[in-house]
Amino acid sequence: MNAIAEASVQALHAAATAAREAAVTLAPAPRDVKDRALLAAARAIRAHAPRILAANVQDLMGADDLIPSFKDRLTLTPARIEAMAQGVEEVAALPDPVGRVLSEWTRPNGLLIRRVAQPIGVIGMIFESRPNVLADAGALCLKAGSPVILRGGKESVNSVAAIHAALMEGLSEAGLPQACIQIPPNADRAFVGAMLKASGQIDLIVPRGGKSLVNRVQDESRVPVLAHAEGLCHTYIHAAANPEMARAILANAKMRRTGICGSTETLLIDAAIADSLLPLLVEDLRALGCGFRADARARAICPELDAGTDEDFHTEWLGATLNVAVVDGVGSALAHIRRYGTEHTEAIITEDAAAATEFLNLLGSAVGMWNTSTQFCDGFEFGFGAEIGIATGRMHARGPVGLEQLCTYRYQVIGTGQLRP
Repeated sequence: MNAIAEASVQALHAAATAAREAAVTLAPAPRDVKDRALLAAARAIRAHAPRILAANVQDLMGADDLIPSFKDRLTLTPARIEAMAQGVEEVAALPDPVGRVLSEWTRPNGLLIRRVAQPIGVIGMIFESRPNVLADAGALCLKAGSPVILRGGKESVNSVAAIHAALMEGLSEAGLPQACIQIPPNADRAFVGAMLKASGQIDLIVPRGGKSLVNRVQDESRVPVLAHAEGLCHTYIHAAANPEMARAILANAKMRRTGICGSTETLLIDAAIADSLLPLLVEDLRALGCGFRADARARAICPELDAGTDEDFHTEWLGATLNVAVVDGVGSALAHIRRYGTEHTEAIITEDAAAATEFLNLLGSAVGMWNTSTQFCDGFEFGFGAEIGIATGRMHARGPVGLEQLCTYRYQVIGTGQLRP
């Protein structure tokens, strides 16, 4: 191991030790202290906006080799910085998740048992491209009572440092330890490897980025991982869909922002309405700059569409390309999603409540939607203030991960002198 890598490993161990010490103060911190830190951080983000934008320009100057979707995620604007500050304020406005009594019951012997929400501990997050993740994740972890170590990608190192400086002002104003929200001293990859091996120092790892990052974390981590796979989302237009609603929703679901994980990547259209509606949908999206990969049944209706391969239907495009397939009813749509999907977000467009109920109840994905855009799969839109990511696994948390999902629980057992026979 070279000197830089060795220094990165030592930096991680120092950060994790400081985070565990900070947890002693943060975990029991009252809501007003945490909220004071968050509101001060939001003010500092606004005050630091020129500095953050200048740092982002530095990052963008080195981003020419990034694909357009990653470059869009990296780019900050005054509007995005304001949204970042508003997101931190939204988290402050939410109820404190720590100490909630999730359930309680009394046993026949009189013992009162409570399940109570508590902080997870020290969280490590590894993310790519999007510097605003630092503010979202830092705010959520702080409110949830867990110190966090955030390692952004090398492409966003200047932006991340500028945003982090604003968050530090918030912690200082509230008298909370600076170690509650930490970033590494540099972008050396050895820091990531050390995070993944830090069992006993870090309690949960959250990767947020491309497939290669998530796969690496899941393969190498000795720490429990809360991860999402690709966002290969589907919109299914059922035979009983309102045509104008379907056209508007699909255009939004695909083209509002093509580079986010909630963007629709595949259109499934019912054979009963495909002849009349598919040409209109293609015309709408083509006018917005979208290209297509279509199965044989769709190309029989719109011969100008490019032929789609099996690999295409497994692809999260993160750009202006849409897969198109014709299906025969709800069961056929669900079978397609099971074969090609990543259990992220799927939507059905229909006026038939029974069909929608069948789709939503039988869907295996983390989020199912009815008559709305898949791009609403977002913590802010769910009312979480922000999100730390979208979880598509089957354990602990699914869908947008907000405050409640960043807590675990413990039991309290209250007796009046009972002895076990």
